[in-house]
Amino acid sequence: MHICLGDNIYGFDSKDSAKSMDAAFAPAIAARIPWAAVLGNHDQEGTLSREGVMKHIVGLNHTLSQFNPSELHVIDGFGNYNLEVGGVKGSGFVNKSILNLYFLDSGDYSTVPAIPGYGWIKPSQQLWFQRTSAKLRRAYMSPPNAQKSSAPGLVYFHIPLPEVASFDSTNFTGVRQEGIGSASVNSGFFTTLVEAGDVKAVFTGHDHINDFCGQLTGIQLCYGGGFGYHAYGKAGWPRRARVVVASLEKTEEGGWGTVKSIKTWKRLDDKHLTAIDGEVLWSKKHTGKVE
Repeated sequence: MHICLGDNIYGFDSKDSAKSMDAAFAPAIAARIPWAAVLGNHDQEGTLSREGVMKHIVGLNHTLSQFNPSELHVIDGFGNYNLEVGGVKGSGFVNKSILNLYFLDSGDYSTVPAIPGYGWIKPSQQLWFQRTSAKLRRAYMSPPNAQKSSAPGLVYFHIPLPEVASFDSTNFTGVRQEGIGSASVNSGFFTTLVEAGDVKAVFTGHDHINDFCGQLTGIQLCYGGGFGYHAYGKAGWPRRARVVVASLEKTEEGGWGTVKSIKTWKRLDDKHLTAIDGEVLWSKKHTGKVE
């Protein structure tokens, strides 16, 4: 599955936002692979509103993106949704979600005059996340094949949380080459994630020449890595995409069970598609470098 972390187009330079998005997502569509997207702070700066951009995205082929939860009539932003990854067909987990993916709209810029800077994840979105996470945890721990702990969750949005600024070169994997472009206020969403207990990693975009992962209070906070050529980068520093792989455990009967580990690395856009910075984001046993 291919996931786009926002600023899918640089709207200000686009004379036709719909055509720009068609071009941006064309490789995934042509490959016929499932893909999903969230909005960044530049997507709506062209000929479509933020709402219009997300409506166009959900109408494209092979996308799993959704506009907003159908059960909620009032929620901030566009593109708040979750995807459930079911167990292997024929296994005891085929009717359970063994990996939960949460997507949120982190906004573009502050709409509060007294607060400058970028947007943030609002209370209505946090409440949706809390309720969705709780529902999924209950389903995972209910019969049949009841589990003692939650299925791991991964969260995707564009603007990094303020907590990302707490890392330095001693406690992350990757590079930090620019400031952390988070909101100027802390909405408390990191605390909400920690309280939920199922989230193992958060993936954001926004700062194009940062590509690191660091762990804080049991959650990995990761940049996707600067991938697109439609926005700024750094001379001599190859564009890159983050790969995330969830591996399943084998059951005693020789079948497939639940997720046992989540690993990540980055692929550089160079002659060899070089893989760098492999690490274990989460496992049932430990986290750390991939040996």
